[in-house]
Amino acid sequence: MKSYAAVDLGASSGRVMVGRVSPDSVELAEAHRFPNRPVRVPEGLRWDVLALYTGVLDGLRAAGAHCGGQLDSVGIDSWAVDYGLLDADGALLGNPVHYRDARTEGVAEKVWATVPAAELYAATGLQYAPFNTLYQLTAARASAQLASAKRLLLIPDLLAYWLTGEQGTELTNASTTQLVDPRTREWSYDVAARLGIDLSLFAPLRQPGDPAGLLRAEVLEETGLAAPVPVTTVGSHDTASAVAAVPATGERFAYICTGTWSLAGLELDAPVLTEESRAANFTNELGLDGTVRYLRNIMGLWLLQECVRAWGDPDLGVLLREAAGVPALRSVVDAGDPVFLAPGRMPERIAEACRDSGQPVPATRAEITRCIVDSLALAHRRAVEDAQRLADHPVDVVHIVGGGTRNALLCQLTADACGLPVTVGPTEAAALGNVLVQARAHGLVGDLADMRRLLVRTQPLTRYEPRGDTARWQEAEDRLAAR
Repeated sequence: MKSYAAVDLGASSGRVMVGRVSPDSVELAEAHRFPNRPVRVPEGLRWDVLALYTGVLDGLRAAGAHCGGQLDSVGIDSWAVDYGLLDADGALLGNPVHYRDARTEGVAEKVWATVPAAELYAATGLQYAPFNTLYQLTAARASAQLASAKRLLLIPDLLAYWLTGEQGTELTNASTTQLVDPRTREWSYDVAARLGIDLSLFAPLRQPGDPAGLLRAEVLEETGLAAPVPVTTVGSHDTASAVAAVPATGERFAYICTGTWSLAGLELDAPVLTEESRAANFTNELGLDGTVRYLRNIMGLWLLQECVRAWGDPDLGVLLREAAGVPALRSVVDAGDPVFLAPGRMPERIAEACRDSGQPVPATRAEITRCIVDSLALAHRRAVEDAQRLADHPVDVVHIVGGGTRNALLCQLTADACGLPVTVGPTEAAALGNVLVQARAHGLVGDLADMRRLLVRTQPLTRYEPRGDTARWQEAEDRLAAR
């Protein structure tokens, strides 16, 4: 057995997990969990990256205590698109901007005036999202920070740099910037040149499994770890790590990585760059071993998280039990609508969306919660059906991984909506994918299929069978489309 620390940072919390791996087993334990609280300052919404780094150090200390002071490797994954800027001395130039910050409003139209949307999609395969790194860099073009910057590091690469002193840009996360060609798996130099984006700001590309340096002496001293401790490049976009941990036994599967976002789609061998795919707003992000994550971003449990926050954090289990008793599909909203992107007033905004579309307005907490889970299941259905059609890739089963696996109501409704069996688990998929890539780099496990076979043998999984027919879901879909 070898011991690996997986630093897994989500949009609302971070955790350091310890994975103990042998060729026949994988065990995962939480060493440390800490909040990820964005901060609104006069210039906008920012990540408190120093607090995150402190959480990482605390987590590595706890992981070391869990393993007798010795770790065989550390890997880092996080959310995508956001970055830190460094000056010529390698010092951070301010807290990274949060992807929900308003600075990219209206920026896409300026980009498309130079590189039309259809050309941009054909070159990069990335869905339109207002927070893509390309739009963030365009919005920051006249800023003093960007003018002073000598290096740009995506969030997991920034933390790896602080741990090791070495800089790199991990490929799966780089593919979310809208500056990578998914066919060549290299930078899209033409797009960058036309938009005046200096690709020399980025450190050299790294692949999952590449070495990323050793923990610095100061880090070893602070965490109590015994040298040497290598940092291994993993699929540093948390969705890439989560998809690597989908316990699939064949190729005919769809996945839904659930959490603050729902990422629903397929694993393919090549990107889908058609105009129809662009119009459906599917993205082609890069995965392990030459794969493409062909998926759609759905607003996800963010909708429920914001409502719970607005309600003063009531017990979620009680809320979901009450929601299960509310009539199904009474009111639904488009869970991919950018109107729900910003924080604040979520219960009121959901009620307003129902009112504006001529549906019954949910009034109680249970009714609003039921509206959210019904809407998410409907969005999952839409994404799975559209992905199969656009990629000509039929599926027999849907896998749900991530934090949403704890939401039994959502999992059952997704099976009902899709009309397909749903296999649920593992919950900590991103951390497991992170750990297994580290283990593979050290020769303990084989290829992606071997990793998945190990997960099928060792992880608790739950299966939900679809109930009833899908006609009522199609009716709800038609109602939403007609608004």
